[in-house]
Parts: sequence; structure tokens; C-alpha cells
Amino acid sequence: MLALPLVAQTENDTTLLGLPGDNLDLFAVLNLFQKSKTIEEFEKSLNEEKSGINNLDLNLDNKVDFIKVVTNQKDQDFSFILQVDVNEKEIQDVAVVLVSKDKDGKVTMQIVGDEDLYGKGYVVEPRAEKPPTVTPNPAYTGDQPVTVTAPATTTTTTTTSTTNVVVVESAPIVQYVYSPVYVPYYPPYHYAYYPPYFAAFTVMAVSVYHHNNYYHHGAYYGGHGNTVVIHNTNNYNNYNNSRNTSNTVNHNNASGNYNRNNTAARPSTTGSSASARPSASPSASQSKGASASPSSRQSASQSTNASRATTSSSQASSSARSSSSSSSSSRSSYSSGSASRSSSRSGGGGGRRR
Repeated sequence: MLALPLVAQTENDTTLLGLPGDNLDLFAVLNLFQKSKTIEEFEKSLNEEKSGINNLDLNLDNKVDFIKVVTNQKDQDFSFILQVDVNEKEIQDVAVVLVSKDKDGKVTMQIVGDEDLYGKGYVVEPRAEKPPTVTPNPAYTGDQPVTVTAPATTTTTTTTSTTNVVVVESAPIVQYVYSPVYVPYYPPYHYAYYPPYFAAFTVMAVSVYHHNNYYHHGAYYGGHGNTVVIHNTNNYNNYNNSRNTSNTVNHNNASGNYNRNNTAARPSTTGSSASARPSASPSASQSKGASASPSSRQSASQSTNASRATTSSSQASSSARSSSSSSSSSRSSYSSGSASRSSSRSGGGGGRRR
């Protein structure tokens, strides 16, 4: 009962960016990255529908885009670049995971969102943890333990008041990339050519997506609400020199298309697509005929047919009477003509006899 208001308050504290990055939670991405054993496994899990992490749709076809992971390495510095083939000619960088090891063997790990998708300075990293106090006597419970030097499997970040410790070397993927068995992974995929496990599923509403992935934020901090600086600027600058941008993405950003798409009510599953986007034609037809019921339309049709039959019958009777009258007149004229001819013949014969 007490936990519910805390969760609700935390979710309300984070607002959406109004950018396409709202559909790819970098807190969730970094959490998945740390748990993965290889880069190829990370790429696969990121693009599977069941993980629920990838909801990115840069070309606005209402289908989730495939995100490939490209690796760059220089000495002990790695940059794992998340990219989307927007079309056959354009590639857009989504984010980059920076992993670096310094000369003392300490490792840092951060993810930086591309400014076209997240705005400038969107950096996320594992939440800082205070170094554990260690005492040689485990049974000692006093408030002044004897501090022992912490292991070298941590990396430190200095703030204005304290020194915090971020444990990243224990992550399976970090152990892998710095191990002798590490083999660089080069994805063979490109636009319209994807691995067999990937099926372009329908994007879900951004509000639903945000709610489903917000729990990842507890173990990380950053974004625009916190001041997080990039630890290894050389590593980031090396990546930034070859950063990929898409004209299509820039156009959609400038036109506000991503923001409109985020606020629109979109289905969370493929099966509900038909009901979520009804056709306008049936409703228009229905509104036009809304005042007439099927029975009234049938009665009106029958009445019209009867009226037409009565009119046709009247016209036929009138035509018949007219024809009969015309025939009688013709016969009367014929009789008068015959009588006249007969009288003429009678007068003519008497004259000839005289």
C-alpha cells in the first residue's frame, strides 16, 4: 500500500522528451547491456519483441526498426554504436555505449543518446554506490570499523563532496570484451536484410512503453534531469568523428512528426490494429442513412412501386380509350363517305337514262 504512491510519484517526475528517443529507454538498454554475455547476444535481446525494450520507429511505418550494434575499438577503449538503417541509403546512430579501462585497470561504462533522438547531453550510467566499509573482524558491530583498501574491481567518479564507487567490472559483457577470448562482432545486416529471429512487430503507444520500462531507472541515473559528464572524452570524440545522421530523421524532427506519432493512440499489439484504426467510409454511410430503418425503407419502396403501377395502368386505360375513340371516328367518316358515293352514283344513272 505504501509503495504505490512512491512509484507513481517517481514516474510523474520523468517527462517525455517529445523526440524519437522516447521509444528507446536508454536506462533499460544499459541494463540489458550489462547482463548480456556477448555483443551478439545483446543485439539479439534488444531486438526481440519479448524483451519489450525496442519500440523505435524512425521511418514512421508503424513497425519497430531493427537496431544493429557496431563495435569500434582503440586500445582499451570500446564504443558500441546502436544504429538503424532508416532506408537503403541512410543510417542513423541511436546511441553509443562507451566502455573504457584506464592504466590502473579501472573501468567506466556509460551510454550516450544521439542528440537527434534525445537532445544534447543525454548520458546515463550505473548509479553510484558508496564503497563498502570492511573490517578484519566480521563480528565487530561498532561504529568505528577499521577500513581496508577496496578491491581494484571498481571504478571511481569524483563529485564535489564525496567519492562514489561504481561497480562495472563484474558485468558479464565487460569481463568478455577484456578477456583473451573476445572476438569482435561485425553485424552483417542492413536495410531489408535482418536475422531470422527478427520480425518487425507493431509499435506500442509511447505511454504504455514508458510505463513498462520505467522500473529500469532505479539502478541508473542520468538523462536531462541529472548532471552526468562523459568520463572518457577521447573515446567519445573518436566516435563522434564518424557519427551517422539521417536526412529523413532530421526532416521528421523538424516537422514534428515524431511528437505527433507519440501522442497518437497507437495499438500495443498487432491484433488490435484493425479496431484502433477504423475506416471512415462505413461511418459516413451510416450517418447518411441513420434516419431510415430497414422496415421503413422497405415500406417506402413498396409504396413507390404501387404508385408506379397505378400510374402505368391509368396511362394504359387512357391510351386505350383514345384509341377506341379514334377508331369510332374513323368508322363514322368511312360510313358517311360511302353514303355520299352511293347518292352520287344514283343521281348520275338517271341522267344517263334520259
